[in-house]
Amino acid sequence: MDVSVETLDKGGFRINIHSERDCPGLLVSVLEAFEGLGLEVSNARVSCEDSFHLEAVGGEDQKEDGVDAQTVKETVLQAIKKWSES
Repeated sequence: MDVSVETLDKGGFRINIHSERDCPGLLVSVLEAFEGLGLEVSNARVSCEDSFHLEAVGGEDQKEDGVDAQTVKETVLQAIKKWSES
């Protein structure tokens, strides 16, 4: 499973998650992780047929404290780990 998080110039993040295999239920786990961080997804592309790919662009809810790319990546990786153990 490959995870990358890039900080965008205008604020917010581009998050890419890719797996060579199908991952039923992973999308829900990742979106719940975004919600927990206070990230609002403004654009997303998802492919779940025979493999899993998510590209999401989002920014922080203004009410939340600042979140950096490393925190986003660690939170996504934790969500993936939790999903894989369920």
